[in-house]
Amino acid sequence: MNQLPTSDPLPSNLPPPGADATAHSEALRGHIRHVIEAAGGSISFARFMSLALYAPGLGYYVAGSRKFGAEGDFVTAPELSPLFSRCLARQIEQVLADLGGGDVLEAGGGSGAMARDILLALEAQDSLPGSYFILELSPELRQRQRETIEQGAPHLLPRVVWLDSLPRHGFRGVVVGNEVLDAMPVNIVQMSEQGWRERYVGWDDVSGFVWQEGELSSPELGQHLKRLEQELGNEPFIPGYVTEVNLAGDAWVRSVAEFMAAGVVLLIDYGFPQHEFYHPERTSGTLMCHYRHRAHADPLILVGLQDITAHVDFTAIAHAAVGAGLDVAGYTAQAHFLLGCGLAELAELEPEGEVRRHLDTTQQIKKLTQPNEMGELFKVIALSKQHDGLLQGFMLQDRRGRL
Repeated sequence: MNQLPTSDPLPSNLPPPGADATAHSEALRGHIRHVIEAAGGSISFARFMSLALYAPGLGYYVAGSRKFGAEGDFVTAPELSPLFSRCLARQIEQVLADLGGGDVLEAGGGSGAMARDILLALEAQDSLPGSYFILELSPELRQRQRETIEQGAPHLLPRVVWLDSLPRHGFRGVVVGNEVLDAMPVNIVQMSEQGWRERYVGWDDVSGFVWQEGELSSPELGQHLKRLEQELGNEPFIPGYVTEVNLAGDAWVRSVAEFMAAGVVLLIDYGFPQHEFYHPERTSGTLMCHYRHRAHADPLILVGLQDITAHVDFTAIAHAAVGAGLDVAGYTAQAHFLLGCGLAELAELEPEGEVRRHLDTTQQIKKLTQPNEMGELFKVIALSKQHDGLLQGFMLQDRRGRL
């Protein structure tokens, strides 16, 4: 195992954490250090990322700090504007009508804003699901979601059911995941003169967490990279090229296919089709960290205090879906999906009068749809099973041919 250059200290553009946050981070660092030692001195980055985000009681997503909104580290579309969720509700309504009813499952419920707004919109359309399931592992986020729904739609709270894991079999309805795939652990690989190598995380008593390099950690990872080379050729993958592989996302899609009897999966995230994700000029990958509304690229610092994400290879998601018996029912940019679901019409239904509110709505729509904001970077992919109807969110534009 070869050691690579160590992580830099906290960059000057990042605000230092307070005493409580530092103590929390140190506890998680100690936990991960013990895992590394037990594993013989190194763990894959996917394992490190999983611990940093989801270690019980300590990981970023399961501990008690604020993640979403102005007080957190980043803002997602449901927090930005209720119009986002109202558009999703229109697509959900169409699918539930096609199926003759069903349930909704939201993977990763965030602050609860999306569940609240989707339920209220479906109620207004007389299209409430039998149950609205939220798959959420964080006790703190579950509580926040419950409070959000209780404050904004208390009469609908009885329809909400929190899950610890995906259902087993027989689900009929719609699965929604907004910014779920990007937070799944990824393996980091680098092309060398001898072929693909994998980046691992080790521990140094002076530097703390350090990068190491070694053989690929699994045959599955090697098979994935071999498929990429067959489909893209060797042009992008020159020595020194670093990128990520999200095997967890592929596995998650297969799990969804297993429990779904009929319905549609809607996944919204930032990412690219394969030929853009592995572009020859994207030599450093897409891994990013988010801390107090600042972005940087070092996942080995601020452990447990920052989000760690990677862009989504939507072609890989499509491959996994088809291999698991799902159909790819649509793929487009977020802007086209929201407009296809009636964003302009819904905006016109907003109450008139207050100038400030109108200006806020206008700015929210721009943020959601403009190409230099979320409109183009974020994509929507629909996967279906036993559902053949055309989905309204993809009628303005469908980019399945680019996958």
